[in-house]
Amino acid sequence: MASAHAIPSVDEQFEFTADSKRRILMGLGAGVVLVALGCFLAASGGGHETHEVAHAAGAEHAEGVAHHAYKWTNRLWANVWLNAIYFTGASVIGMFFMSYNYLAQAGWSVAFKRVPEALPAYLPIMGIVVLAVFFLAGHDLFHWTNPALYDTASPEYDPIIAGKHGFLNTPFYVIRVALYFVLWYVLWRMIRSYSLQEDLSGGTDYYYKSLRVGVIFLVVFAVTSSTSAWDFVMSIDTHWFSTMFGWYTLASWHVTGLAIITLTVLALKERGYLQIVTESHLHDLGKFMFAFSIFWTYVWFAQFMLIYYANLPEETIHYREIFSGFGGIYKAPFFINLTLNFVFPFLVLMTTAAKRTGIILKVAAWGIVIGHYFDFYVNIMPGTVGSHGGFGPMEFGMILIFASGFVWSVYSQLGKANLVPKHHPMLEESLHHDIN
Repeated sequence: MASAHAIPSVDEQFEFTADSKRRILMGLGAGVVLVALGCFLAASGGGHETHEVAHAAGAEHAEGVAHHAYKWTNRLWANVWLNAIYFTGASVIGMFFMSYNYLAQAGWSVAFKRVPEALPAYLPIMGIVVLAVFFLAGHDLFHWTNPALYDTASPEYDPIIAGKHGFLNTPFYVIRVALYFVLWYVLWRMIRSYSLQEDLSGGTDYYYKSLRVGVIFLVVFAVTSSTSAWDFVMSIDTHWFSTMFGWYTLASWHVTGLAIITLTVLALKERGYLQIVTESHLHDLGKFMFAFSIFWTYVWFAQFMLIYYANLPEETIHYREIFSGFGGIYKAPFFINLTLNFVFPFLVLMTTAAKRTGIILKVAAWGIVIGHYFDFYVNIMPGTVGSHGGFGPMEFGMILIFASGFVWSVYSQLGKANLVPKHHPMLEESLHHDIN
């Protein structure tokens, strides 16, 4: 049903002010200070110790085997890896969101299209960080990089890991990781270029070009979203496997990206931008967050329930580490994850009024953003730092560093084009988007 209210101007130029830049740099500086403090505390508290990070690794290793000697730098590199993977997902979901909206020929999201369009600009930085960490600290984070595991004459020979050597070997791994970021970024650059040219030329040519690129991306992402989840997260616990993990990680990335898009749209509206975004647009964003929080929970439960019911050692190890391993330090993050990612958004976003109210959407979105950080924390930290995990200056500082860079990247992109794609062929539909 068409809206009768007056339509605001579609000519809006975001200004990345000096004050905003100063605040982001302050956050970045605070993050660096906190990480430095965390490194000092970790080094002074156990810099010369060589504790073993142990994992139960199957039926024949039910009580656990030593994977690698722990050094305090392991916690530093694990935090870099955790945040890099988290913000990689938050970035690439911007492209994912645009692509399925193009494929569906959806018009409602055009009003704030520039927001998801800005997110993937952070991908090159994350790609460099991921590859750098792998080369600098791969042996500390990934057990499968130990050559002795594949030598039948070695006492460390592991037949299960050796059976995965065709996939988990350094050259092939590096090629895959590089391809992920190159493919995602190149396809984003194409769709971003078409979008900016559309602003100048109008017509439908660039729209259909963008649609084709979006379809290509969805085909690519259908494969790489799963394989990247295996590479980035599941390969840390090399013995463990789950056939649902690709969907699980995609669901986590997706709802995180939706929450970030929602928070950015609300922040822009509060600063006087995106006045064409109405309660109906916010309502749909709220429905997306609600729906995909439920979808994430469905995949989470399906994975957990099947592994719990089958009770196979090679599968249950992941949850044994969380519940009974390492002194139980991962139990609290596990339940915080479940509460913030399911219980909280389910209760907060259930009503129609909640989805149309900015402050409630903010609360729900922040809960999701924080909750899915814990999701990746629970999946990454037990296998990398074991009993030496926790939350301290290093963790909070690393979040500040990566988040500051992400916000800077997004704001820079928002300032490079009109905030509303004023010649998009479906803009009129978005301007009159009205849900009763």
